[in-house]
Amino acid sequence: MILPIEIGEDDDLAREILVIGRVIAPCISSLEGEGRADALAILKRVYKDTRTRGQRFVKSQSIGPARVDYTDVQSMFDGAPTMALRALCGGSSVGGLSKGSFPKDRPVGKIWPEE
Repeated sequence: MILPIEIGEDDDLAREILVIGRVIAPCISSLEGEGRADALAILKRVYKDTRTRGQRFVKSQSIGPARVDYTDVQSMFDGAPTMALRALCGGSSVGGLSKGSFPKDRPVGKIWPEE
């Protein structure tokens, strides 16, 4: 089991990142060995990016009176972190694609034949 203290020193932020990580890939709590180390590395990277919130995480900014709005913590998982966590749990790295059987007697069966 991955503990918040392993992710970072800000306990609240580390817990939030861990919870979002579990939503994306529920198996991360049960990973061991290399899988656990990989999941921890991904979560630590998200934590670090969230703490520093560089230019790529700026949602909007104004000049007077100077204001910068950042994206939410969940958006820090967009792209590679989400795909990587899902891959650790044996999920597809491509989300949103149909899964199921495609009978050969229908037109779609010619595209994705049943095996």
